[in-house]
Order: sequence, then C-alpha cells, then structure tokens
Amino acid sequence: MNEGGGAWRRPVSFALLLPLLLAAQPVATDSYLPALPAIARELGSASASLTAFVLAFGIAQLVCGPLSDRFGRRPLLLAGLACYALAALGCAFAGSLGWLVAWRVLQGFAMADILVCTRAAVRDLYPAHEGPHVMARGLTGLGIVALAAPVLGAWLVQGAGWRWVMAAMAVYALVLLALCWRGFGETRRAAVHARAARGSLREVFASRSFRAWSLLAASTYGGIFCFLLLSPMVYIDHLGLSPTLYGWIPAGGSLVYIFSTTMCRRLLRRLGLVRTVQIGATLSLAGPAIQVAGCLAAPQSALPLLVGHAVYALGHGIHQPCGQAGAVGDLPHLAGRAVSWSGFGMMLVAFCAGQAAAQFVDPSMVNGAWPMVVPMGLAGIALVVIAFGWLPRLTASSAQGSS
Repeated sequence: MNEGGGAWRRPVSFALLLPLLLAAQPVATDSYLPALPAIARELGSASASLTAFVLAFGIAQLVCGPLSDRFGRRPLLLAGLACYALAALGCAFAGSLGWLVAWRVLQGFAMADILVCTRAAVRDLYPAHEGPHVMARGLTGLGIVALAAPVLGAWLVQGAGWRWVMAAMAVYALVLLALCWRGFGETRRAAVHARAARGSLREVFASRSFRAWSLLAASTYGGIFCFLLLSPMVYIDHLGLSPTLYGWIPAGGSLVYIFSTTMCRRLLRRLGLVRTVQIGATLSLAGPAIQVAGCLAAPQSALPLLVGHAVYALGHGIHQPCGQAGAVGDLPHLAGRAVSWSGFGMMLVAFCAGQAAAQFVDPSMVNGAWPMVVPMGLAGIALVVIAFGWLPRLTASSAQGSS
C-alpha cells in the first residue's frame, strides 16, 4: 500500500476510515427507509425528503470536487462531517415537512463533501490499477455497516419513533469526526496540486475512460436507488410486511453486497477488469428478469422480488468499485473533479429514474411492484451494453495506444 501522500496520525488508519466514511451514505439512506411510512403519516410525502437529499448530494459534488483539489481533502472532510451531524439533529427536531426537507438538503451537501474527499483520497494514495481492489475492500466494510443500518432503523422506528433514527445518524457522524480529527491527514500531494491548477473540466470529459466508467457506475446506482425509494411502499403498503420485517430486506441486500464486493476482488485477480464487469452486467440483467417473471406469474408474492433483488445486488457489488475507481483512474491530478462529476452523474440518473418511477405509485398501489422493477430492468440492459459493447473497445483502443 502506498500511503506516502498523507501524514496519518496514528492510531487510526486509512484502512479503518475508508469503509466508515463510505458507509456514511447508507447510514443516511438505508436506516432512513423504514421511517418513510411513519414520516409520511406525520409530516406528509416522505419520498420528497429522500429525493431532496439525493438531489442535493448530486449537485454539491460539483462544488466539493474542485474545492478539495484546491484546498485539500482534510479541511473539507472535517467540515462535511460536522454539517452532517448538525443536519441530522435538525431533522430529528423538524416540526414540518418543509424543515425536514431543508435539513436533509444540508445533509446531502455534507454527504457529498464526505464522499468526494474519501474517494479522491483513494486515488491520492493508490495507483490506478489498485483502485478497484481498494474500493472493493472499502465497499465491503460499507456493506457491513449497511447490513445493520436498516435493521437498527426499523427497530428505532417501531420502538421509539422515526426521529431517533436521525439522532443515531448524528451520533455516527460525531464519532467519525473525532476519528478523522485524529487520524485523517492531508492526502493531496503538492506536485499533484500544482498540476491540478493547470487542469480543466474539459480534460475530465475528454477522457473516454472517465465517460465509460462513470456511466457504468451511474447505471447500476440508478437501478438500486429505485429499489431504495420504492421498496418500502411495495413491501409494506402493497404486500403488507411490517416495518421491522421490511428492515431485513435491505439488510439482506447488504449481506449479498458484502459477498459481491469480496467476490469482485477475487474476480479481478483471476479474470481482469472487463471480464469481471461483464459477469456483473449479466447478473444485473438476470435479477430484474426474475422479478418481471414474478410480477407476471405471482404478483402477490414477495419471493421473486427478493430473489431478483439479491441477484441484482450481486452485480451492483461488482460494478460500484470498478466504476468508481475506473472513472478517476486516468486523472490523478484532477481526482476531486473527476470524483465529483462521476458522483453527480450517479445522483442525476438516480434522481431522474426515481422521479419517473414515483409517478406510477399511488396509495392504492394499483401498479404493484412494476414501478420498482422496470427501472432496475432498464439499468440491467444499459449495463450489458456498456460491459459487452463499450468497455472491450475502450480497452482495445488503450492497448493500441500504449503499443
């Protein structure tokens, strides 16, 4: 491991901080899912607060990336963690839907800051060919935290109320702030900083590698976001599951995700990057195909939906580390900008897909699970096209250029 770019303040290591920082996102989303019906009953449309969070998260990355290239990762990361905790506390005391949405917007901005700095630090510290392995390892740790988040969220909603979910988020952020204050040193190198000053956004989008891997990451996340947004209504309102029982569904998806990111590291060593992603794309299309069959043959059964989600999550656990690391691999001097625009693309696709799918959901759930299943199927098709059509040509072109 190359950690020469940062002055780490022991005893906290980057290997520990990486999964915990990445996991701040599922803490803000997965633990929130079981609370959506309760929030809707008390304040109004619950999906508005989650959608506002995602929209703010996407837009803020465009600001945080250049700032992290200019001022460094450490000061922005510490500020982001502090704002994350403040926003979570604000949500806990929100007395109206408007205030809840406003605080979630601030939390989305803070979340963007945290993830941009964390992903850019990976590129600061590791060479491009190690990026997917490092991200896969970090995302395995993320999956472990995400496994507990929805279960804890459901337990808090049922036992104490949804506001305690937000209070728990604040505690998580404050603990991370203390760890990073002690252990997160500046990772951006002075030489890279000087080169970044001469770089431009045009250079980011001129990179064919950035475009391909960013679209891969955005496509897989768009599908999983539609699950995150609509699955509470499908499983709780349509199929009649309790919030506590529903909490085990995203938790089970996280368990599959943990296995998949571990599998991703092994596949990368044995088969290489493109072949690994092709296997992931096949899984990403097979999952929604199972769900479609279930919606047609047994629309009141949760089993096909659960199996299809698990298969899609297997592919998602392969695509995310490869896509996130691949997007920034050719741009070490513009890591902040590349990470921010890749992340913005993910959130933009998720927002558009979620908004479109939500139009087909009503209180009577007349369309059943279809609004959740169809976007996942479209994402699977896009991933197959990228993996089998675009990436092989990109790799061949790069090999010819290097020769």
